[in-house]
Amino acid sequence: MDVKREGVLEARQRKQKILYAIGGVLFVLLAVWVLRLEPAAPSVDRTAVWMDRVARGPMLRQVRGPGTLVPLEIRWLAASTVGRVDRILVLPGTDVEPETVILEMSNPELEQSLQDARLQLRAADARYEDLQVQLESQLLNQKAIAASVQADHRTALLQLEADREIHAQGIIGDLVLKFSEERSRELEEKNGLEQERLAIAFRSNEARLMAEASRVDQLRALYGLRRDQVDALAVRPGIRGVLQQVPVEVGQQVTPGVNLARVAQPEHLKAELRIAETQAKDVEIGQRATVDTRNGVIEGRVMRIDPAVQDGTVTIDVELVGELPRGARPDLSVDGTVEIERLENVLFVGRPAYGQAGTTIGLFRLLDDGETAERVDVTLGKSSVNTIEIVAGLNEGDEVILSDTSAWEDYRRIRLN
Repeated sequence: MDVKREGVLEARQRKQKILYAIGGVLFVLLAVWVLRLEPAAPSVDRTAVWMDRVARGPMLRQVRGPGTLVPLEIRWLAASTVGRVDRILVLPGTDVEPETVILEMSNPELEQSLQDARLQLRAADARYEDLQVQLESQLLNQKAIAASVQADHRTALLQLEADREIHAQGIIGDLVLKFSEERSRELEEKNGLEQERLAIAFRSNEARLMAEASRVDQLRALYGLRRDQVDALAVRPGIRGVLQQVPVEVGQQVTPGVNLARVAQPEHLKAELRIAETQAKDVEIGQRATVDTRNGVIEGRVMRIDPAVQDGTVTIDVELVGELPRGARPDLSVDGTVEIERLENVLFVGRPAYGQAGTTIGLFRLLDDGETAERVDVTLGKSSVNTIEIVAGLNEGDEVILSDTSAWEDYRRIRLN
């Protein structure tokens, strides 16, 4: 006869519940462990990345920008009067001298005005000479009258002296002596008046001649202006250089102020560099610079900094102090580098593909096994063209990846093959 055992079923159910609970806990722990696992490190071709080693020592800060060569002296030749272009004698690219005629214009009205001014000046010169002769003749007459009165005065003085002597001897009476004295006083006053009249005549003649001379000078200036305007119809550069542009055509009617030609001196050039506005803040006048023309490197120094920003860049003028290489000419594209300062005993590395000065970025640092790179936070300091200062995050001798690693930004490590 079977004996019924009490509590066996309950014990079995309890055991199953405990097993289920243990299994659930193990499943949760396994899930948490799996979730906390990092993704497998991706493999990267070592030759596809750019790496550099952190060094300590002096670092030269530089900024770089593209630019062009520009003549120091550019002369635009503008029309000074209305004219019609008759001939263009010199084409752009030709060497010209100060008196080389680049183009010729015509203006019949201006040439007629020159002829009228010439005739008016001749007439004014003739009037001046005629007036001068007339005044000299009048002055001579006045001098003759004054000399005659002066001679009469002297004669009267002599007569008065003689009458006084013979009056003292009783030969003549008092009436005759008084008559001689009166005539002497009369001629003395008359002589004084004639001398004043002669001085007034001198001043009057000078004033009239000066007025006439002013009219002559005015007409001479007008004639010179008309002559210069006619001479300007033959356009000359006034300097030695190279003709760069002739923006007019034969038959074209031009007005005053219209540009007719552009001449530059190719042996005196400067470089206009376009530096990014974020880097131009440290550029100062007088700093050393180098300009690469792709045919040679020229030494220079910063001579001007444009106060305005255009398209995110600041224009820097560099005076070229070295000898120009062959092929250096206006409008030639160049690359320029300006030396900002020299930092002593700092950590630095090649400039990464991303990251600005004064920011913190993530860089992959090569581990001791030489095959694994781990991302570390690196604080950057001052930057240069090809290098950047390391403030924190790296040590001397560390090797880091500088190329763009944005494709692996979700990974803490990568493997280098």
